[in-house]
Amino acid sequence: MMLQSLKEQPQDKIIRLIQEFRDDPRTQKYDLGVGVYRDRSGTTPIMSAVKRAEMRLWETEKTKAYTGLAGEAEFRDAMTGLTLADSVPSGRLASVHTPGGTGAVRQALELVKLASPSARVWISDPSWPNHLSIADHLGLPTRNYRYFDGHSRAVDFDAMMRDLEEAHAGDVLVLHGCCHNPTGANLDAAAWQAVSDLVLAKGLVPLIDIAYQGFGDGLDEDAAGVRLLASRLPEMLIAASCSKNFGIYRERTGLLLAIAESAAAATRTQATLAHLNRQNFSFPPDHGARLVTMILQDHELRAEWESELREIRERMLRLRQSLAGELRRLSGSDRFGFIAAHRGMFSLLGATGKQVMRMRSDKGIYMVGDSRINVAGLNEESIPVLAGAMLEVGL
Repeated sequence: MMLQSLKEQPQDKIIRLIQEFRDDPRTQKYDLGVGVYRDRSGTTPIMSAVKRAEMRLWETEKTKAYTGLAGEAEFRDAMTGLTLADSVPSGRLASVHTPGGTGAVRQALELVKLASPSARVWISDPSWPNHLSIADHLGLPTRNYRYFDGHSRAVDFDAMMRDLEEAHAGDVLVLHGCCHNPTGANLDAAAWQAVSDLVLAKGLVPLIDIAYQGFGDGLDEDAAGVRLLASRLPEMLIAASCSKNFGIYRERTGLLLAIAESAAAATRTQATLAHLNRQNFSFPPDHGARLVTMILQDHELRAEWESELREIRERMLRLRQSLAGELRRLSGSDRFGFIAAHRGMFSLLGATGKQVMRMRSDKGIYMVGDSRINVAGLNEESIPVLAGAMLEVGL
């Protein structure tokens, strides 16, 4: 029988962590594992700009017919502007709407497999697990490059650049546009400049996953590295997500952008991307994209959205500063300053697996096994608990 030959698949670590948290009978327990933004009450709220756009859409929408294979041009143009501004001439761009940022990464790697199946895909160590998982599933050869210094909890840029010296022309370099997942440690402006020099010199093709634009230092600040590379390179792929900065996780709204060397190459790429959409899911879902388009095109809604996004970003920065400050108070040391320096939802604490499990068993603190915490899962009540637990286990 065919189905009996299937092998057991490893359970997703995050999904397993969610279930273990739910099964824990303790009233005092803390979920710092799930990668969604949460407010002080632990809720992932619907932004008021999104809710207002939904009300307008409900009143004005006249059809539920399919969208185009590539999605609606208005959405793609609006998201291209948000991500790239005016860094690339429009004639060199191809784009498709995808089911979330994950769908954009998948379609990007599908495109790589079609165009250059022997290209190696270079992925940071560590990185978001789906980068490696999708590349492996597609049969693309992969290599890791060092990224994170476990001692300083900062980018190990020298090691990163040494590893990338081994990359070959045509290889794909996966980069995080901002708010690196899982570390929270970002490339600075000088590092982005050096990376762009290396990519140009070696003929690499960057695939930039920008899933958290607006969660780090600001919408434009978080896209600065992406725009720098886009303005200098002949080819590049960008996977953008609307899940976090618009808070529409379940609407699965993303965009894959391809920058081509010429208008003719962009036209061929556009047709190929539409073909890939057709093979994988045909027409993309429209609801989330419609909301994003309405918000980005309407001055009032956009101002409201940007204000809400700023409040979310500033809250996460305050939580980082509070946790770092509490650790400084308890330890008498500045060795935890990296938490305040990191950006986005995540920080990698550098705890061992045993230390992570001890914090879970002793204090009900749930984090991913590599010690990634979701800073947005913290509040004034849980910060002292986490800080104390970190010191108790020897961090």
